[in-house]
Amino acid sequence: MIGILGGMGTQAGLDFCNKLAVINRGKIDQKYPLFILYNKSNIPKRPENIKKYHNVLKSLVTGCRLLQKNKCKFIVMPCNTAHHWRDDLQKKIGIPILSMPKEVFIHTQKSCKKNSKIGILCTEATLRTGIYSRYFNKNYKLVSPIKSLQKNSVNKAIKFVKLGKAKEAEKVLRPAVKFLLKEKCKKIILGCTELPIAIFAYKSFKKVKESKVFIDPNLLLAQVSMKKYKK
Repeated sequence: MIGILGGMGTQAGLDFCNKLAVINRGKIDQKYPLFILYNKSNIPKRPENIKKYHNVLKSLVTGCRLLQKNKCKFIVMPCNTAHHWRDDLQKKIGIPILSMPKEVFIHTQKSCKKNSKIGILCTEATLRTGIYSRYFNKNYKLVSPIKSLQKNSVNKAIKFVKLGKAKEAEKVLRPAVKFLLKEKCKKIILGCTELPIAIFAYKSFKKVKESKVFIDPNLLLAQVSMKKYKK
């Protein structure tokens, strides 16, 4: 059984579950994976509580222990910023907690040469805590939008998705994507689980999508989860 600690945000957790379903589309009901989604939406806000580290950790531990108690084989967290707490969280939990940033790095190694520019769109907290840079900095140049674009494009897009306004999110995100493409980034990591909802919901990014430039960590995590589930 796959344990999913969701609620960070709720739409991101549901998006992960949907991707599990899409991966298995066409199979009979009994061939779909068994999973428990704990939509623990009362976990303190991750970006605002970086300094109040143990408040978030305590809530994450509570969520993971419920999934462990219900005999899940492993746990996934469809939230990039939450991985700032993963190492300490894993020490308190007796089943594996998959690492989203690590899986993105492994995937990137298969498709991009060393020293390539890799773009990242994510929360400021994810940038500040080095969740991705700890994996990428030795082999790649991780590129994020300039501060004005981070504030007026990326941050706003994330907020719009949380408000259920995916169309508005898609529009406001375009300048940040264009910036990273002009920087000649080989791939763009959608490093906040709200962002794939904006990117893939509408058609204006069709040409970019066809170039397969985007890396969707939620989809990657779903694919890795299925492989681990079948073992």
